[in-house]
Amino acid sequence: MNDVAQQSKDANRELKARHRSMWASGDYPSMVETFLLPLGPQLVEATGITSGQRVLDVAAGTGNAAIPAAATGATVVASDLTPELFDAGRARAAAEGVELEWAEADAEDLPFKDASFDVVISSIGVMFAPHHQAAADELVRVCRPGGTIGLLSWTPEGMIGGLFRTIGPFAPAPPPGAQPPPLWGGEDHLRELFGARVEFDKLERDVLEVTAFGQPTDFAEHFKQRYGPTIAAQANAAAQRARGGVRAGTRRLLREAEPRQRQRCSLRNGVPARGRAKGIVSAHDKAGSSRPFSRTSTIPARPSRGAHRVQSSARRRSSAGTR
Repeated sequence: MNDVAQQSKDANRELKARHRSMWASGDYPSMVETFLLPLGPQLVEATGITSGQRVLDVAAGTGNAAIPAAATGATVVASDLTPELFDAGRARAAAEGVELEWAEADAEDLPFKDASFDVVISSIGVMFAPHHQAAADELVRVCRPGGTIGLLSWTPEGMIGGLFRTIGPFAPAPPPGAQPPPLWGGEDHLRELFGARVEFDKLERDVLEVTAFGQPTDFAEHFKQRYGPTIAAQANAAAQRARGGVRAGTRRLLREAEPRQRQRCSLRNGVPARGRAKGIVSAHDKAGSSRPFSRTSTIPARPSRGAHRVQSSARRRSSAGTR
């Protein structure tokens, strides 16, 4: 291996170590329990997971989608770059009486054979892999031809998209080639990533209702204290003596969102068609009441002004190559 290749390999290893440390900081499991639990079951239902299927959850975290997938009787592998999150997932799985496998894995370099899963899913997980094309290529590679890929991601227009724009100037410099996570919630971006290798059955935007916080400031504190990316931005800003900018920006973002947070929008579950590989889901959220997200599969509905997520489901084309 030449010096340039070795330097690139070392830099990537360092990057993944930073990402693992970031998601292990704070208390992401408590965030899931507080307001993110509805997302996993919605993705499982949208992708039509059934008993006997082999399912991979990429960037599974605490297993918010993997556990309900296993409850259907499917054989499930929950993979994540940050195994520190697995303890909370194992405890919840045991409490619900379901069994699944937990595997440390990088979404950009999955340790699984080609075409080894019937269904590949990710609920607000794979979107945080820095190199989007590499991650999308891996999702397609491990999904069998004719299988299903189902994703749920925050959208660029939602509160999470706004949060990343707000903390971006204070966060550590991204590595070369890295792209913002909320892009996964954009339909055009998904089509660019997957191209002709999949056929989208469903491409939807929807809203996640959040009622756990009395005030937008409570929601802001929740993120500042428990959310890895926010914690990393605050630490970097403190080193630059700019921490006040993160706090002021977050408060301003949530104040502006407050009137829309009071909206109540119910989740609309679409069941993807049985066909080729199913696609992607994305979402964005607003502090206080509603959080938008999106599910991708065919054509997305217009997002509401609340929190949005994009949900997509697609089938991998039987004739498509894996790379």
